Amino acid sequence: MIPINSKLPGVGNTIFSVMSKLAEDHQAINLSQGFPDYDCDPELVSLVNTSMLKGENQYAAMPGLQTLRTLIAEKSKVLYKSDYNADTEITVTAGGTQAIFTAIAATINPGDEVIIFEPAYDCYAPCIKLFGGLVKSYEMMPPDYEIDWDMVKRLFNANTKMIILNTPHNPTGKIFKEKDVQALIRLTKGTDVLILSDEVYEHLIYDGQEHKSIARYPELKERSFIVASFGKLLHATGWKIGYCMAPENLMKEFRKVHQFNVFSVNTPMQHAIVQYLQNPDTYNQLGAFFQKKRDYFRSLMQETKFKLLPCNGSYFQCVSYDHFSQEGDVALATRLIKDYQVASIPVSAFFTRNSDHHVLRFCFAKKQETLEKAVDRLMKL
Repeated sequence: MIPINSKLPGVGNTIFSVMSKLAEDHQAINLSQGFPDYDCDPELVSLVNTSMLKGENQYAAMPGLQTLRTLIAEKSKVLYKSDYNADTEITVTAGGTQAIFTAIAATINPGDEVIIFEPAYDCYAPCIKLFGGLVKSYEMMPPDYEIDWDMVKRLFNANTKMIILNTPHNPTGKIFKEKDVQALIRLTKGTDVLILSDEVYEHLIYDGQEHKSIARYPELKERSFIVASFGKLLHATGWKIGYCMAPENLMKEFRKVHQFNVFSVNTPMQHAIVQYLQNPDTYNQLGAFFQKKRDYFRSLMQETKFKLLPCNGSYFQCVSYDHFSQEGDVALATRLIKDYQVASIPVSAFFTRNSDHHVLRFCFAKKQETLEKAVDRLMKL
């Protein structure tokens, strides 16, 4: 075999792939990986088909269809009172993860330090390391996963290049509050630190709370890449279409990498999204839709041994179990699949170091009968 000096020697398959494969092998109900088990709107599928039949099947413009970028700009202005230039400050991407990868690739050089908040979506740290960056992690603790910004300040030094944020947060369901944003403004003021704000669950906010998009705050917007996802919005995660918004000087660097990564994104799907999102209720009603699922799943889970942690956004519910077991979370998640046929995600997988707080993550973006069947099995634990 030809030897390869791996850039990611400690990285294997993601925990999502591992648990989904294990769920498949044991015919388990999959509440692990974050995708719905119901289909997207048939009207959306019809719009894609119509676009294909019209011959809209060749390369789209590298930054995305002009009409889609204009729609994204209008959406940002209405929701966040924030102006983005559709020509120079918005790029359509092959999903949120590609946008995250591209923003890191465009800005992080060997020796640059990037602050992440753990538990963190598992692509952040590997992407940073891939380009020679150094991960500086702040560990949030259950049950509330609050951030002590004075402690975050201690992570800052002359090599700090970027902070990666995620709100609503995967895996915990935490959302940024105004106090968090103001602390971040104070922390970055007078620095050259960039922000990568992962906001793919922006419309999944519950209990009348408001999404604190970085786009709302000029002091942060000027230094930020903001990533969003149509897959989450349209119940079509397999389409892998998202976008990034950033000031022109940052987007110029982003597009330098984007054009040699994917170049452009699925053309007929972009056309369909433009037509489908003419009705703003598509996203305005999404929070209420998922809050019903969250509330129902939480009510069902009250009958299990697990302790529910707060969930203010996303479509993930975390639970703790250290009050009845000291079993490692990977071991318990594996046992739940094999013995009870229900798949979850062990939250320790979202840390770069060994941190096991005995917490599991379940996805409630499922049919009612799926949730009922899963919890019925979990009640036997």
